[in-house]
Amino acid sequence: MPHYSLAVIAAGLSEPSSTRMLADRLAEGTAKALESKGHTVTVKVVELREFAADIANVMVTRVETDAVKQAVADVTDADGIIAVSPTFTMSYSGLFKSFIDIIDNDALVNIPVLLGATGGSIRHSMVLDTAMRPLFAYLKGHVIPTGVYAASEDWGNDSGLQSRVDRAGAELADTMILMPHQRKSDPFDPTGSDFESFETLLGS
Repeated sequence: MPHYSLAVIAAGLSEPSSTRMLADRLAEGTAKALESKGHTVTVKVVELREFAADIANVMVTRVETDAVKQAVADVTDADGIIAVSPTFTMSYSGLFKSFIDIIDNDALVNIPVLLGATGGSIRHSMVLDTAMRPLFAYLKGHVIPTGVYAASEDWGNDSGLQSRVDRAGAELADTMILMPHQRKSDPFDPTGSDFESFETLLGS
């Protein structure tokens, strides 16, 4: 049975957080879509607020803590990514951008990405297309067409949020199946396809 890994970046600042709630819904929708097609999935949530100080320190010192290293690995090794940020002045949060800046520019190439954002008003929903989509396009991630924005009025009302979540989750699941992550092997692992011995490098 094919197995997939799904990384969820949640950049909410409060607890509980509407950003985390949206991230969880999107993860559940994607997992259900994969399971309905006979696949299994492991979901790893990267809750940025839990190591915000570590992220800030990396930006200044370039020294990564174990928590940051693990979070980056969870994202870059995933078959699909869900990235959700609160909206600040019509853009993603500084914490969200700082974490993305830590990731190597080539690490997300062709990985399917579902974008989500939260905010107080539906007027800010364009943040998905004006800020988040260009960011992941620059990183060459494969951003799926449907993004999900949740305003304050979407919670506890029949606003159609769940139908948007289900549609986006199905799109991400289909894209993960069609575009399996081509992971690079460790060049220092003698059993990996990218390993080259000293004899080969020296032409002997």
